[in-house]
Amino acid sequence: MIRGIQHRWPASSTAIHHLLYKYYDRHFPVKDAKTNISSSPLALLHICMEAAVEVHQIQLQVLKPVAAAAAAAATATGKTLSKFSMLTRFHAGYFRISLSLCGQALLWKTLIEPSIDARALRAVVSRLPSFVFVLLWSLAFLTLLALCFLYVARCVLRFRSVRAEFAHHVGMNYLFAPWISWLLLLQSAPFLRPNTNGYLLLWWLFSLPILALDVKIYGQWFTQGKKFLSTVANPTSQISVIGNLVGARAAAQMGWRESALCLFSLGIAHYLVLFVTLYQRLLGSNSLPAILRPVFFLFFAAPSMASLAWDSISSTFDTPCKMLFFLSLFLFASLVCRPALFRRSMRRFSVAWWAYSFPLSVLALAATEYAQEVKGAVANGLMLILSVLSVVVTLVLMVFTAIKTNDLLPHDDPFMCSFNNMQ
Repeated sequence: MIRGIQHRWPASSTAIHHLLYKYYDRHFPVKDAKTNISSSPLALLHICMEAAVEVHQIQLQVLKPVAAAAAAAATATGKTLSKFSMLTRFHAGYFRISLSLCGQALLWKTLIEPSIDARALRAVVSRLPSFVFVLLWSLAFLTLLALCFLYVARCVLRFRSVRAEFAHHVGMNYLFAPWISWLLLLQSAPFLRPNTNGYLLLWWLFSLPILALDVKIYGQWFTQGKKFLSTVANPTSQISVIGNLVGARAAAQMGWRESALCLFSLGIAHYLVLFVTLYQRLLGSNSLPAILRPVFFLFFAAPSMASLAWDSISSTFDTPCKMLFFLSLFLFASLVCRPALFRRSMRRFSVAWWAYSFPLSVLALAATEYAQEVKGAVANGLMLILSVLSVVVTLVLMVFTAIKTNDLLPHDDPFMCSFNNMQ
């Protein structure tokens, strides 16, 4: 029995011998002091069992701190891996949220500006408290800042994922989104005027990355062969066009008409090529997963922003602006009349739902400028309907985002599946 105990705990053999004699002295204190341990088999068995129990308790006391330390280390490692996993699943498509909030801030700033037409509904909206607009602008700024911080961390810790996103035919287009958001936020800033040096410096800071991405994307379209554009073109490709048009509008507000014309011509030329390509329903237009179909709303966001940009360049909402605005209305009506197109994407909440908000905000902005120019009841009613629709959609998306936070970073994101295949 003693040998069995020693074989089980060889490092504790000396301690076991001491325990055996201690237990023997306890059970046979005086009268059996001269008795050998082996002379009482039952007593020896009893002592061995008690000794085994005590040695086992000693080992548990020694191993308990070690197990606790190992569990703490595993928990810390799990948290670190969870953070890294979050950065892996995060991508530029989440800048849809900042695009929507910044577009909404610009819409509110336009609506609260004083109107020349006393019958315009903007006069009613301008009576709203100014802190509502400041609160919305602050929310858009903080959201954009947080998203930029997360993406910078992703660039540092998950550079391979960023490189795969840079080569992806959908993910590449959303790299325009943070710079567009900053330009929209700049135009809606309540404390910065377009004729200041700070405005000029920030415009250059946010416009140069858009020009760099233009060279990369449009250069590929021009040099990669006749079938390249028809393969990679998809509705998200219009974000690159919107980036140039937003930059043109901001430049026109500074008085830089030549720079605004340059960006406008660059954007509108590639929009015509892209619109014809997508209108033919070639390979690229069918390459989007069903969950990303809300980005079809970008079809009317591009001409709406083009009308706003040309309005700022020409200083009036003239015939080209109206033509682009009417084209936007037609495309919006065409999509709204086909709800079956978006049915599969609406089964479960995802960040792709935010693609509904920004185009509606831009369309409402164009309707606001149109109503300011036309000064009619129909134009004012159209402006009211689109503005209310834009605000309601944005509020609903904010509520869903707050309630369904677990669905913001899904493991089955089609972006991530594509990126993993490319890595």
